[in-house]
Amino acid sequence: MSAISRDEVAHLARLSRLALTDDELDQYAGQIDSILTHVASIAEVDTTGVASTAHPAGLSNVLRPDAIVPGLTPSEALSGAPSVEQDRFAVPQILGEDQ
Repeated sequence: MSAISRDEVAHLARLSRLALTDDELDQYAGQIDSILTHVASIAEVDTTGVASTAHPAGLSNVLRPDAIVPGLTPSEALSGAPSVEQDRFAVPQILGEDQ
């Protein structure tokens, strides 16, 4: 027995606002039935004693640990800036405001 009928595929197509031909309905009914059959066979696998996981491979944090390190001084940070004003990067005005 099929897991899904042609009429159910037609109903899903209408809900999805898809215009399918009769040939497409038959084709998709067979494909969806095949998918559902495979899913059902996977659901039958005995998983007793198998721990649940969110990912099949063991994942570990690949980032370095946070460590406080000295940063640049303002003069070091601004040393390559084309224009400096009051220990800040000076950039061209873009909004037309005074500040």
